[in-house]
Amino acid sequence: MSKHHRLSRSLSMRIILMAAPIFILSIGTLFLQSSYLIREKAMASANSYLNTALHRVRNYMSIVETSANSNAWMMEENLRSDSLKSVSNRIVRLNAPVVSSSFYALPDEFPEYGHRFSIYTEDYGGDSIVSYIEPDYDYFHRACYTEPVRTGKACWVDPFAEKSSIAVDHTQAIATYCQPIRHHSGRMMGVLTVDLSISDMASNLNKGDRPFPHAYFMMLAEDGRYLIHPDTVRVFRKSIFSDADPHRNPDMITLGYEMTAGKHGDMRATYDGREYYVCYRPVPGTKWSLALVCPVGDTLTSYYHMGYVIAAIIIIGLLLIVWLCNRLVKQTIQPIYGLLRNTQQIADGKYDELIPITTKMGVIGRLQNSFAHMQHSLNQRMGKLRKDTDEIRKHNDALEKSKALADETVKRKNLFIQHVAQQMRMPLNVILGFANVLRESAGDKNAMSEVEMSNVTSMMKSNAVNMSRMVLMLFDASETDLDETLMSNRKDEVACNEVARECIRHAMSHFPDAKIQMDTILPDTMHILTNHLYLMRTLRELLYNAAKYTDGQHVKLTITQNEKKVRFIVQDVGPGLSIDADELIFKPFVREGDLSEGLGLGLPLAKRHAKNLGGDLIFDADYHEGCRVVLEVPK
Repeated sequence: MSKHHRLSRSLSMRIILMAAPIFILSIGTLFLQSSYLIREKAMASANSYLNTALHRVRNYMSIVETSANSNAWMMEENLRSDSLKSVSNRIVRLNAPVVSSSFYALPDEFPEYGHRFSIYTEDYGGDSIVSYIEPDYDYFHRACYTEPVRTGKACWVDPFAEKSSIAVDHTQAIATYCQPIRHHSGRMMGVLTVDLSISDMASNLNKGDRPFPHAYFMMLAEDGRYLIHPDTVRVFRKSIFSDADPHRNPDMITLGYEMTAGKHGDMRATYDGREYYVCYRPVPGTKWSLALVCPVGDTLTSYYHMGYVIAAIIIIGLLLIVWLCNRLVKQTIQPIYGLLRNTQQIADGKYDELIPITTKMGVIGRLQNSFAHMQHSLNQRMGKLRKDTDEIRKHNDALEKSKALADETVKRKNLFIQHVAQQMRMPLNVILGFANVLRESAGDKNAMSEVEMSNVTSMMKSNAVNMSRMVLMLFDASETDLDETLMSNRKDEVACNEVARECIRHAMSHFPDAKIQMDTILPDTMHILTNHLYLMRTLRELLYNAAKYTDGQHVKLTITQNEKKVRFIVQDVGPGLSIDADELIFKPFVREGDLSEGLGLGLPLAKRHAKNLGGDLIFDADYHEGCRVVLEVPK
């Protein structure tokens, strides 16, 4: 197998290994998300169908309630046996859902009939409706009588069947609506009951198409008994609590408690080894609960069918990915091999082998054109490089000579400065020693007067301080400009007014009789980022010169600012400098007028410090009353 085919197959396999998991994961995620959506849709459909069924049940029960409420006033107006019988018959005859109706009197309300008096009307089918007085029927224990008598309100009572509990016929079970009957004085006289058939209600529930093929309705009484269930053997004979095993079907027990508590919702339950979705709602006006039971398999039928479609899509998609990857990789790497052949020939020394220009604008085409332009540029640069190499060689020789000369100059300068410093230390030590001798002989009255001794001492001390200052200045000058640049990193947060006061105190320590005025427009909280050491050295030098070379009584330090810089302006009243000296004073070892006693390094060093701080030191030639120097530093 050629390298070309091996590379194509390798790239194809890598692309497939990356694309296939992503494709399968995407389809799988879509499939799982579809399951969730299908379940949500199924539950929404089941809840909607349950609400519709509950509405039908409520309408069915409303007919019974209306028939009782609309005829109760007729009984209350005519509390006679024949009138009560007529009204009871009328209720059954005019309302189709009603299967029977009764009137139960309170004890001894109709003494002519004994302790108990009741009227019963029943529809036997067709036009056969019979109303009669029940002979000594014991109804005092029935819920349809005791509940409204106890509460004094109309209500529904749990369904019952007038049969033995062993032989209950679900088709004969009835639900009863009870309406208290009162005398016009407000005293209760009896109870009107209207009955509907539970089997008819179940038939009414099952009208129309169900959301799922095997879904069914289930209604529970307050105690959990089945009132409606497709398995008629359970109706009235069993309850949801007795029908489920607490250990194997705890979810059914939970469902029973939820429904009998009058709650509404939906949950998943397992019964007889099958899983069901159960949506349940309380029946308004009663203590019953209606539920729609849907097998999980019915709700996910479309989901299971979709699984086969997803499997087919995955297989077909993987085959397409393999085919497309193989085809695209072959088309993509074909130009690379042509470019590889050309570059290999150039690497072997065949520089005349030109890489052709292509009109293809893809990545590979642009790469080939880039190589072609690079080859052309290299051929042009080679000739120029040969010429530049010769010129650089000549310049390097000259630079080596200049560098050696510059190094020698710097070395001599440093040696000179260090020599001068060493020479200045010797008289300095002599002066200081002499000052100490004078101070020790101050107690000798024959030596010299106190005034003379004080003058000599002050003079010697002043000379010593001046010489010490020159020594420090010389050491400062011995630092190269590059060294100072490296050390003057502007990272110190400096308060402008505070550093000015500090420099004024330093000048006053040397010239106690001087008067230095400070005028600032900056608040004391104004800070700038600079180098505290070199800013202080520069400002000290300006104030020192102003106090030394004038009478020291008219020195003024003004601090201002603009958008980008802070300005320290030092001015004095005195002889000043000549107009021609403004350029010379910033050059090392240059002295002007009274400055001849110095080394000529103070202002040049201050100028260098200002430059390294990012600012400048400017001599104000427009000021003629003395000397004014402006120090600018960036904020």
